[in-house]
This record gives sequence, C-alpha cells and structure tokens, in this order.
Amino acid sequence: MPDELSGRRLARWTGRLAYGGDYNPEQWPEEVWHEDVRLMRAAGVDTATVGVFSWSMLEPAEGVHDFGWLDRVMDLLHQNDVKVVLATPTASPPPWFSLAHPEALPVTAAGVRLMHGSRDTYNPAAPAYRAAARRITRALAERYAAHPALAMWHVHNEYGTVSYGPVTDEAFRGWLAERYGDLDTLNRTWNTAFWSQRYGRWEEIFAPQATQYLPNPAHVLDFKRFSADLLTGCLDDQVAILREVTPDVPVTTNFMLPTWNHYDQWAFARRIDQVSIDHYLDNRGPAGETHVAFGADLARSFNAGRPWLLMEQATTLVYDYAGGRMYAKEPGRMRRNTLQYLARGATGSLFFQWRSPRVGAEFFHSAMVPHAGPDTRIFQEVTELGAELGRLAELAEPPSRGPVNDHRVAIVWQPDAWWAAETRALPSSDTGFLDAVRRAHTALWNLGVNADVVDPDGDLARYDLVLVPSMLAVSDEQAGSFDAFVRAGGHLVVWHFAGSTDEHLRVRPGGYSGAFAPTLGLRVEEHVPLAADEAVALDDGSTAGAWSELVHLAGAETVAGYGSDAHPVIPAGSPAITRHRRGAGVAHYLSTRLADDALERHLDRIRTEAGVTRAHEAAGGGLEIVRRRAGDRDYLFVLNHTSETLSPVLAGTDVLTGRELDGPVDVAAGDAVVVRENTTTN
Repeated sequence: MPDELSGRRLARWTGRLAYGGDYNPEQWPEEVWHEDVRLMRAAGVDTATVGVFSWSMLEPAEGVHDFGWLDRVMDLLHQNDVKVVLATPTASPPPWFSLAHPEALPVTAAGVRLMHGSRDTYNPAAPAYRAAARRITRALAERYAAHPALAMWHVHNEYGTVSYGPVTDEAFRGWLAERYGDLDTLNRTWNTAFWSQRYGRWEEIFAPQATQYLPNPAHVLDFKRFSADLLTGCLDDQVAILREVTPDVPVTTNFMLPTWNHYDQWAFARRIDQVSIDHYLDNRGPAGETHVAFGADLARSFNAGRPWLLMEQATTLVYDYAGGRMYAKEPGRMRRNTLQYLARGATGSLFFQWRSPRVGAEFFHSAMVPHAGPDTRIFQEVTELGAELGRLAELAEPPSRGPVNDHRVAIVWQPDAWWAAETRALPSSDTGFLDAVRRAHTALWNLGVNADVVDPDGDLARYDLVLVPSMLAVSDEQAGSFDAFVRAGGHLVVWHFAGSTDEHLRVRPGGYSGAFAPTLGLRVEEHVPLAADEAVALDDGSTAGAWSELVHLAGAETVAGYGSDAHPVIPAGSPAITRHRRGAGVAHYLSTRLADDALERHLDRIRTEAGVTRAHEAAGGGLEIVRRRAGDRDYLFVLNHTSETLSPVLAGTDVLTGRELDGPVDVAAGDAVVVRENTTTN
C-alpha cells in the first residue's frame, strides 16, 4: 500500500498539474526535436512520457546499448523545463530477442505461436523474457538515476498479455502446487471426477487451452488468477530494481481501463507510488461522459482515494473499435472531459501522443500535434487547455487529510468477479461483470450521486451504501464481511445471481445467492433466465428483462413483486425486489435486471434511505457536480453535459475567472465552472 515514503517521492508533482503526453523523438529526425520543445512551451506542456516502445533503439543487439539519443532528449527536455516520465520499454521486446528466444513468444489458447511484428510479443512466464526485462530496467535506472529531468518511472505499458504453451504450463503447475499443496486437494476443489479429469501427476495438468467442449470452470478461473499473479511478478521485478537504484523517484504503471482485466488492479496499486490510467472515450453520446467518470472513479479508488495520473487520453477522437471508426470529438469536449478527470482526482492530463507519426501501426491515432501541424483547431484547443490547467495549478496540492473525493457510496470491484462471470455454460450470457458495474455507476451518475469502487476484501466501513452488481463467486470470509457491514448499519444492494458459488465456483447448496441468503433474508429456489427480447413487468410499474428468479422470503419484505406476465415458474406477486432489516442496517436484493429508469428509481430510494446526499442539490440529469479536495480547501466542479444553459446556485470563487459567486450561476451547454468554496476542510 502506498505509504509516507510514496508521498515524499510524489512531492515533486505538487505545484502544477502535469500536462503533456507520450513523446517519441526516436521516430523523428533530431531537427524536429527542437520544433517539438518550442511547441511544447507554447502549449504549456511540462511533462513528457519517453521511451515506452524504444527497446530496440536502446538495445539494438543483446547487451549493446545506445543511450546517446536518449541522453540528448533528456537534456533538451530539461533545458526547456519539461519533466520526464521515463518508461521501461519491456512491452515490446526487440526482434533480435524474439529470434534468440522463440520460447518467449506468446502462444494463444489455440496453440498458435504469435510472431514478432506488433507490440506485446512476449510470454510473461518465460525466464529469458523476465531476465532481459530486468537487464534493460537496471541499465536505464543506472544511466538516468541522477538526471535532473527524471520525475517518475513508468514501468512497462498496459500490462495485460496472457500466454499459453509449454513454458506457461510449467509455471502454472508450480503455482498450483504452491496453492493446493497436493493433487488430492486440487482434485477435490476442481471436482475432477466430472468427465474423468482426475489428475495423478502434476505433469498431466496444462493451461486450459482449446479443448473439445466445455473446460473445467475452476481450472479456467485458477489459470486467470495465475496469469494475474504472473504479471504482478513481472511488475515486482522492475519495481524492485527501480527502488534499489533510484529510491527517491516515484514509480507508476498505466492501467488500461476499463476493458483490460488480465491482472489484479488492487495488487498492482499496492506496489506502486501512484496509479496511472489510459482511458479513451468509447461513445460519442452522453454515455461517453459517464465513461469518463467511471474510469476516473476506478483510478482514484485503486489509488486508495489519493490523486492519480491520467497517463493517456485522446485529444480529439472517440474510438469505436468494434465498429472500426474513429469519430471526431466536437470542439470543447476535450476540455470538458479533462475537467471531469480533474474533478475526480487526476493530477493533470497527459495524452497519447505528442506528435502524429507519418507511418506505423497507430499512425491515425489522435495527437496533440496532428498531421496537419500546429496551425489547426486541435493544437489551438491543446494550447488553450494548457493555459487553463496553469490557472488551476492550486489543485495539484494533495489533500491535507482524507481522500481527494469523499464519497459515501461504493460499487464492489474484484477481478475474480469479472473472471467468474466469464465462465462458460452459465444459465445466461447476460451475467457479465463490466456491463453490470457500468450500469450501476451510470445510474448513480444520472442521479447526481458520486461513488468509489471498493475491494470486497478491503474496508467497507467508511461507506453508507455498497452495491454488488455482479459477484458470482463469494468466499465465506467475504460473505461474513458483507454481513458485518450491514449489521453495523450499512445498506447493501445485491444483484441477482451474486454469491451463488464459493470462490472455487462450487455452487452453494440450499438455494442460489446462498452466500448472501442470511443477510438478505431470503432463499432463491430457481433461476429463470429470459430471452434477449423478453421483458417482465413488476407490480410497482417497473420493467425488467434478461433474468428473473423464484424467490422465497425468510425475514425480508417485498418491495416490488413480479407481475402476472412473468414466467410460468414465477407466480404473480412473487418477490422481485426485497428489503431486509438486519442488525442496524438494511440489505436489498434485485432479483431481475431492471430497466435503466427503474434501476435509477430504486437506487434513488435506497440511497435516500441510507442517508446519502448528492454533492449539490442541482446535480444529476446531465449536470455533473463533484467536490474535490486539494490542500485544506474544497473545490466544486460543475460540468454541464446538456444542450441548454443551467443555473445552479453556487458560492465561492470561480478559479478560472476570479469572479466571486453567490447565487444562481449560468453554466452554458458544454461549459464548466470550478469553484473554490469558502470553507476549508476540517
């Protein structure tokens, strides 16, 4: 967990908000570098991430280093007051390495060995890769330990590679032996008597690659846990070297959020000084704004409520990867999204990338300096944003006490929950983790209620309301922790199907959602999944779909029942949404997937009962209002995502203009106001 020493390392970030992005000078003639720093100064850029994919340039042959170009770049940036986030380039081994160590190339689940020619062509289990990554990390650390431009280490890039094959199989067996101790325990846990899978020797176990039909779910889940631990080990390798050689320089690595989930974000965060994220809009409409808020809330939460670093965002593009489109952001959206990130704890804004390359795999990715050059709308907006961040510099001061955002609502986030929801042969494919969590977060955002995410193995006590949208696999210890939270006075909301198995994906006997049954005061007799186009009505006017259940009360009360059009298995009036007083708190259950409006209505009812208030009475419905702490002051960010002028009542100083506010303030469509409130944090 980040500690006091981490705080001292990060002290160099105070005083200004980081602004800049990935800088790839090795892709350009040296005369372009001087134009780059001139434009950086004009745009207010003070931070450059350097060297992310430069391994082949730094080590053109095994053991042969060429640091001359990087020396000149570091010196040039320092001379122009640009601090450097220096990356270890281990996400892209050079071609000579792949040729020398073909066993270190990644292998797919279908057994296909991938060749060099893209990034991430490595197997994290390969000893040769791990050794080469440690060598280049140490060489960089020793070379630049005393360089005045070095402000932070950026370890690797977007960890997330999963590989199979013989090297992985051997490492997986070792992990299993350490986890289970003996094969009898493993066989019992995985129920290998099913389909004659009993293992008599460790050598009989392989990573769960392509097979004839359905794989063993417990086997697959353990492999995902192993793969996550493997990547954590890769991170540990490099962090240990950097801590040894440069103990005063903070360390980060960039999480790709929210779609990459091949590692344990909580475990990663405990090992670094500051969480960084790469985050790209995935929707041109209002869902894009909720996506920004979601990514920022994840980052802050992983970073234990402290300020965090936005390592990458796009200047002017919205990426529709599934549809194969790059859509242009409308003018002003980059600024508004950046203020959203700042509201939720970001220490600035970095972009991928500084200058658009003329050719290469991502040559049409957005940039601060586009192909058309600085005489463009894009660069003008970049320059204006840089000036605005300068006026917001006071936000860079860490909060004097408490988290950067003090929220009373949390949504449970656990990698295991995501992995378990990906299990094949579940009753329905509508049980996905990310979709459920995002729907819950979006409902809160629409209500004007801000939230964290929380580790179910961590401390729940600081929250008044905790949501569990999708958590199939729940251990006895976790069930006890949730129950204790409710008994102590908390409000817990559990979605359908959650807690139906233990942590090994073994179904709990006696009724589904069994891990939560005593807390919820009910028994789920039967799951009744619905067709994709099928809907049900509840007797309170709500509509729902995808899933329903036959629920029996065991102490709980019915808040809403199923209507007469429910499945024949479910009698009309059967409990659909329930409420159970337990100890000093209340546990709520949603046995079906409520439509968006119904979900918002019920979460509003529950948060009101839990005593949770909005950051501002006007928040919600597209007016995003977030309170952020910096130093001993509170700042209110007011962002208007609607198409009309709104006039919330505000009091304090408008940080961007210096005007004093005390009453209704017009906030134009697409605009934002940052208010330094008149009171200080106690």
